[in-house]
Amino acid sequence: ATDAMAKKYGVAGKMLLGRLRTFLAFPEWFYLKLPVNTMTEPRSTPGGLTTQFSSVGHYDLDDSQAMIISVPVSEAPYQGFQLGSMWYISLDYINHQTSLTAAQARHDPDGRIRYVVSERNPGVANWIERTGHDRGYLQLRWQRLSRDLKPSDGPEVEVVPVDALDRRLPFYDQARISPEDYARRIAERQAAVATRMLG
Repeated sequence: ATDAMAKKYGVAGKMLLGRLRTFLAFPEWFYLKLPVNTMTEPRSTPGGLTTQFSSVGHYDLDDSQAMIISVPVSEAPYQGFQLGSMWYISLDYINHQTSLTAAQARHDPDGRIRYVVSERNPGVANWIERTGHDRGYLQLRWQRLSRDLKPSDGPEVEVVPVDALDRRLPFYDQARISPEDYARRIAERQAAVATRMLG
């Protein structure tokens, strides 16, 4: 019985190590070999999600910089953007706006969503908070697609000084949000996650 138990623990240990090596290598396979501060064209998500396309990348920004990610609003039932750590772990999406679905995001009059990734609060509705992570990954996902996406469906990325956003965002005045309204958005996130966790 002891030999059988030792063999089972040996197999379990090998499986655990294999999964850990895969997890640690995954960021390099998936996005770290890409040029920094860029995102890929939309591509079919590996791993069997046949109706999902993704665009990925990684960022490296200092506190004076902002990344503008501009993407068309699609007809997909789900379209979303999120940040993650270098370990491919989602940043705190409960207490901070580190992700937005197309339904949650503000749409510009030209049919595009413009996310602003920065550490400093730029005072716009689609601010994606870095929460102290100077480096991390970027991911756009489209789910339940009825067609393959083209490069024109994907994101355009630009890094600018935070102080230049009023000149670089074409609909800056409409995109602005008060601190009180932003705090309400965070409270809505917290309530929605709490409801979801209750099932």
